[in-house]
Formats: sequence, structure tokens, C-alpha cells
Amino acid sequence: MSDDRFSALLLEEKDGKVTAAVQSLSADRLPAGDVTVRVAASTLNYKDGMILKGLGRLVRAYPHVPGIDFAGVVEHSDCAEFKPGDQVVLTGWRVGEVHWGGYSQKARVKGDWLVKLPAGLTAERAMAIGTAGFTAMLAVQSLEAHGLTPDRAGEVLVTGAAGGVGSVAVAVLAHLGYRVAASTGRPAEHDYLRGLGAAEIVERGELAQAPGRPLLAERWAGCVDAVGGTTLASVLAGMRYGGAVAACGLAGGAELATTVVPFLLRGVNLLGIDSVMCPKPARLTAWARLARDLPMDKLDAMTTRVALKDLPPYADRILAGQVRGRLVVDVNAV
Repeated sequence: MSDDRFSALLLEEKDGKVTAAVQSLSADRLPAGDVTVRVAASTLNYKDGMILKGLGRLVRAYPHVPGIDFAGVVEHSDCAEFKPGDQVVLTGWRVGEVHWGGYSQKARVKGDWLVKLPAGLTAERAMAIGTAGFTAMLAVQSLEAHGLTPDRAGEVLVTGAAGGVGSVAVAVLAHLGYRVAASTGRPAEHDYLRGLGAAEIVERGELAQAPGRPLLAERWAGCVDAVGGTTLASVLAGMRYGGAVAACGLAGGAELATTVVPFLLRGVNLLGIDSVMCPKPARLTAWARLARDLPMDKLDAMTTRVALKDLPPYADRILAGQVRGRLVVDVNAV
């Protein structure tokens, strides 16, 4: 294949049905941008699963290349911040939704969207972290900014703990010295979560008791919630005074059946985490901390690798909650 051509997983839509196939494309098909990246790896996230299945109208224009993050090497740059040979990582900015994304051997984007790969991280490990891990670190930073410290009384809860955001959150929080309670609905993942550092496993059913009860016994000093819905309502009801919940997931639904009571009587903080339009200074801080505060052995333990050509069937699995940890996509395995 010439330097002008590359392989990509291209989505096409016909009569309302979305299909995916690896195709050879020419560089003139790439969207506008001032930096071209030779992509090494991407990931599979829940949103990627929806896009691959044509759900949620996340993609409005076809043909389309999905993949909401990627890491690789700068091939060409008209941006003063980057030069050919720089290793870079991208999450957010609706790449893989409104702009062609990471399931491609080449990507062209705005330089403002990129971050230089922190020292100590390879492209593959950066994508083992990916959007999910980046979101998890934003959540941890937000909890810390609202007063959470390892010596504060109470456990820090992580919901959806066996998923991508949850797995990284458990590993980071445990490494920082927090006592972590990991919630999952999958009994087979208990040993996996303990291996990441969870001190306690909380069954999903324990977090289904809040509807109609604005307050429960005080238990959690903080929480990274990757689920939403009734789980989030239960967590809010069980927070300790002055505690905070960093919410970043909607797998359990966007509806929130709660009252103002936890906020008024216990001073609970509900923190929304948005990794898409996150300002660059916060991105740089989050990536630097991930390189420093996420144990690489724990990261490797939560990572599964898949070839680009074998990716589509995994969409059903991630939407069904059957993917553990992080799934790295090798875009050169076509």
C-alpha cells in the first residue's frame, strides 16, 4: 500500500441500515485539519458500540470512520505545536462522531485537539487508558478538588466498576491510598476487581434501594459513578456529609429519581464529568497524572487487544456489558 493509501473501518448507511467493513482509502478522503497522524491504536468504548450498531443518531453523515480516540505519530503538521515524529493522543472533540475517528491507519484533525503523549506511555498503553481512563482521572481530580482525601472517613465507591471507566478509577484510587468499594453486577469479575485494588465488592442490587427514600445511612465519602439512573439515586442517598459524586455515565439511564434532600441536609455535591470539550490545561494535567498515578501492571491486567478487522462483533458485547476493562484496537491488524 502506498503512503497515500491507508486502511480504515468505514461505516456506510443504506435504507436505515449501517454496515461496517475495512476498506482501502486515499488520503484525499480525510477530513480537514492541520495535523495528520499515523494512527497506531484506538479503543472500543460504549459510545463506539452504539455508533457501530447505528444507534442513538450519534453519526449524522455517512460514510464515516468511527473510533472516539486514538494514539499515534504525527506525519504532517501545519500546527506550530506539533512536528512530524511527535507522539500524540486524542480524546474528545466528537472525533468518531461528527469528525472521522481512530478506526483508521491515518487521521487528520485540528492540532488544538491533540496532546503530546506523556513520557512513560506507549501508544498502546495510552489507548489502554483511552477516553474511559481519561474520564476516570477527570472524575478523581474533580472529587479531590471538592475535598476528597485518602484519610477522609468512609469508602470511595466506584459503580460499573468492571467497565472501562470503572476499572481505571478503581486502580487509580487504590494506588492513591483510598479504600475503594467496587460495584458490579457480574459476580465473575470479583477477583478481577480485587486484583485492581478494590477492598470491598458491592453487588449491584445493594444500590437499588433508594427510589422513594431520599436518605440512607451515611456510607460513601465519594463516588465515581459510571452508571447513572437508579444507581446514582441510591448513591446520592447514601453519601456522607459533604461528600461528592462524580457522574460520567448513562448506561442506567438519564432519568434521576431523587429529591433535593441529600443536597440540602448533607451538603452532597453532584459533579458532572464531560471529557469531550474538556479544556486543554485540564487535559494535560489528567494525562500527566495518568502516566504517574495509574500502575502499569494494573493497566495491562485490564487490557484486551483486538484487530481492526475483528472489531464489529465486539459492539454487541460492549452494549450488553460483557466487555471487561479496556479493549485496545490495533488499527494495523487488518
